Amino acid sequence: MQLDPRTTALVLIDLQQGIIAGDKGPRSGQEIVETAKTLADRFRNAGAPVILVHVAFAPGDAPSRQVDKPSLPERTPPGFETLVDGLHHEGDLIVLKHHWGAFTGTDLDLQLRRRGIRTIVLAGIATNFGVESTARSAWELSYDVVVVEDACTSRSAELHDFAVANILPQISRLTSTDAINFDS
Repeated sequence: MQLDPRTTALVLIDLQQGIIAGDKGPRSGQEIVETAKTLADRFRNAGAPVILVHVAFAPGDAPSRQVDKPSLPERTPPGFETLVDGLHHEGDLIVLKHHWGAFTGTDLDLQLRRRGIRTIVLAGIATNFGVESTARSAWELSYDVVVVEDACTSRSAELHDFAVANILPQISRLTSTDAINFDS
């Protein structure tokens, strides 16, 4: 997959202390972090922007918990929203979100458009929550969306696989880390 570094950005979702731990599938949180670091270095070396998205909730700013199966915490423990060590480099844009998707309630769209970005490459945790929600919004905002399947994971392999097989192909192109190349 050939990408233009002048119009493409890497958007990494929720690679933070409070999310990478715990059961994941089909890959561990640490595997995703290592793959994401490799991807981010490739984007930086090509001169393409890297955007690090993390999530935090405080009383009064979290989405409604009046749902049948709440999955978001009422409050997050200290350090929950801290990006994993070694991910952030000078020049990276950091976006703090308060929902699953990275566009809702943030200035991500504005920041991308100011930089002339037309294609976003997504990776992170969780495939069927933060990554999928961000991909849906990006597609609705007319961005070309690429999801790096081997740089995503979820709470289980089944949840990841459902999104990859049924949802993401309708709103994005799926690829692997090794398949990403940049135009000279």
